Amino acid sequence: MSNFRFIALEKTINRPVTEVKYPSRKVSDYFGSMTFNETAMREYLTDEAFRVVEKAIEKGERIDRKIVDQIASAMKAWAMAKGVTHYTHWFHPLTGSTAEKHDAFINPVEGGRALEDFQGSSLVQQEPDASSFPSGGIRNTFEARGYTAWDPTSPAFIMEHTLCIPTIFISYTGESLDYKTPLLRSMKALDEIASQACKYFDKNVNKVYATLGWEQEYFLVDSALFAARPDLVLTGKTVFGHSSAKDQQLSDHYFGTIHIRALAFMQDLEIESHKLGIPLKTRHNEVAPSQFECAPVFEEVNIAVDHNQLLMHLLDKVARRHHFKVLLHEKPYAGVNGSGKHNNWSLATDTGINLLSPGKTLKDNFRFITILVNILKAVHDNEELIRASIASEGNDLRLGANEAPPAIISVFIGEQITRTLHEIEKMPSRKSFNHNNNDKDTQINIPKIPEILFDNTDRNRTSPFAFTGNKFEFRAVGSTANTAKPMFVLNTIMADQLQQFKKDVDKQIAAGIKKDDAIFNTIKRYIKESKNIRFEGNSYSDEWVEEAARRGLSNNRKTPEALGAFISNKTIDLFKRQQVMNETELHARYEIKLEKYIKKLQIESRVMGDLAINHILPTAIHYQNRLIENARGLKEVLDSKSFVKLSRNQLNTIKEISDHIATIKEMSQQMLDARKKANHIEGSFDKASAYKDGVLVHFDKIRYHVDKLELLVDDELWPLPKYRELLFIK
Repeated sequence: MSNFRFIALEKTINRPVTEVKYPSRKVSDYFGSMTFNETAMREYLTDEAFRVVEKAIEKGERIDRKIVDQIASAMKAWAMAKGVTHYTHWFHPLTGSTAEKHDAFINPVEGGRALEDFQGSSLVQQEPDASSFPSGGIRNTFEARGYTAWDPTSPAFIMEHTLCIPTIFISYTGESLDYKTPLLRSMKALDEIASQACKYFDKNVNKVYATLGWEQEYFLVDSALFAARPDLVLTGKTVFGHSSAKDQQLSDHYFGTIHIRALAFMQDLEIESHKLGIPLKTRHNEVAPSQFECAPVFEEVNIAVDHNQLLMHLLDKVARRHHFKVLLHEKPYAGVNGSGKHNNWSLATDTGINLLSPGKTLKDNFRFITILVNILKAVHDNEELIRASIASEGNDLRLGANEAPPAIISVFIGEQITRTLHEIEKMPSRKSFNHNNNDKDTQINIPKIPEILFDNTDRNRTSPFAFTGNKFEFRAVGSTANTAKPMFVLNTIMADQLQQFKKDVDKQIAAGIKKDDAIFNTIKRYIKESKNIRFEGNSYSDEWVEEAARRGLSNNRKTPEALGAFISNKTIDLFKRQQVMNETELHARYEIKLEKYIKKLQIESRVMGDLAINHILPTAIHYQNRLIENARGLKEVLDSKSFVKLSRNQLNTIKEISDHIATIKEMSQQMLDARKKANHIEGSFDKASAYKDGVLVHFDKIRYHVDKLELLVDDELWPLPKYRELLFIK
């Protein structure tokens, strides 16, 4: 019991539960206390400065430089009152995580003293070194200058005695080097056209914005066991490990009583989140052992994205206090469910309406069907781009594995709405609808749509994009993803679709067709044109794969193929039209994602080779030698007949171990040769394809033989914590 595995196991036994210290009895007393929110701004800003910031948030108006110094001074006073000593521009580079460079408030003055200072220029803009951030060829390595610029729509916050200012990140030549910039642009594009489209139904609508409610899944593992698994440390997943005799097959973990250590961690996480204004509301056990989920209340999409990035940081930070490590990889353990991040997306107006909620009036339901059909059309016309927005090497392992939707993008809307769309499709004209002539504007009665739809659509867990009553649940997003990417894609395709919708309707109105007739004619055509994207059945089935192919839907199962949609002429024209990204920015993201795919597989291959050759095989050989010595001893003390009878199983085991060792050596060398060959390929797509087809194909084969050795080798000799130890919190 002297190897690192057993030392780690001993540390996990009887771990004390870390006491959680609540700052107050009521969450409402400290919620948002570490954010420069509206309450803090009203207290610290002048009335003039507050009105300027308010207009910037609500209407996107620029903040005059004369006011910026006032805002910076007030923000510094608020932060210093809470013990802050440094400030940083907090941004989302294309690494997928967040970045920050801390500067102290102090500035030296005469007499060897220092004063705290924070000018408006430091609030609005900084120039972090951009040379080491991925750029996808936008700039040369020696061109290090990049700019961060304040995003006033997302409140500043305090983390570890540092004032964090949410910003965008762009290159010296103006291209975006982050996820936030295209998200903000997509929000603007969607708002402008959606507001116009909504005026067909309500002239009081002046603003439309996307909302997001994410659901974050994750695993917890004891920090000692984590440290004893080099594969978890370096790749975030286990490259080896035989299934535990018991894992999730009894479904006893899902929504079960939360383990006391996990609950203490969750309570601490919620406190930290609530201080930062993250409205976490739900926590529960997920399907796999040691898998959990948390979810907040819906928020405007930009705030929700920032909050999810913050939460992923908090998960790691808080877990350390409780002797846990959080695993956010989409598939950290083979054989059990992986983790996703369901993105619940909807559209709301400044009049307080959720555009995906059926209303109480006939006109509201007509609006609801119109928005719904436009979403179907947008997804139908851009299904490959949507798939590309969630592509990663980790998500490739999860999609379609009977725990997550497949790589085929389809939409589930439920039986009732499907029947309604079918009836609309068959109607010869708007006159087939019932009219309410008492209303000033003719109202159209969409049959079969009740006032409330919340209980009339099931949650099709196999659908990647499912309507769930008042929102669409984008279930295919991976747990490590920056949610800005799928969100700016959805926003952009919806903006483009609504733009086409308005053109189609206005063209008919100009030709003398009544507005409601023009809308009806247009959505009826869209229903027909988008029919192939709708699927109500089991998306896991082989029959659906065949049916999807007949419908002309793509099935890009691996990342290199899926990413091609980002640089198609169709996508380039789309993002140009909506002024969200230019061709250079799209190609940069394509190159960065391919490079990340290559490097992830390269790291995993190296880790696998190292563990197999330097950890597993020496252990197997050591045990094999022990069996050989034992067999020799038996031969010395037994007669030949008894020896043959007693040693048969040992000799078979020795041979079996020998075969596995030989195969692992051979396959590890083949994997190494394939990796060396792939590394000499120049083109990023060709290189990624070589890793996928030449290197990745060895992973499961090597793993199979290592996992077989785990069952053969003496448990006391096995160097890595096993699944039965990793998956169950002690």
